[in-house]
Amino acid sequence: MCYAWDAMPGRPITKPTPAFGARLAALRQERGWTQVQLAEKLGLTVKMVTYYEREATNPTAKTVAKLAEVFGVEPAAFLEPSAQARRAAKPGPPSEWDKRIAAIRQLPRGKQQKIAEVVEALLKAS
Repeated sequence: MCYAWDAMPGRPITKPTPAFGARLAALRQERGWTQVQLAEKLGLTVKMVTYYEREATNPTAKTVAKLAEVFGVEPAAFLEPSAQARRAAKPGPPSEWDKRIAAIRQLPRGKQQKIAEVVEALLKAS
């Protein structure tokens, strides 16, 4: 489903997207977030998210740290390609498990630990 706010504002892209922006866009799309939703999570404008995805080549450490926090990934996920990152960037909408894991990543560490303990106990029992 396509919404009007998903459309990219401005002129069409005429130059290649920087690697940082491509990784950011891939992670955002993997989670099923629009640019508007990501902007809200970051406390930024949609224009800034568009800039980061299309043009930014050298983001600040503070920006990378904030993005990593929001996405629940290590900062290196935005800076260096890895086999894990390439596997994670699968096409299509996120699976139900991917959505659950993304929701768990947004929880406080204490709640994440409790969920991990329950999962471990279930895995050991089977």
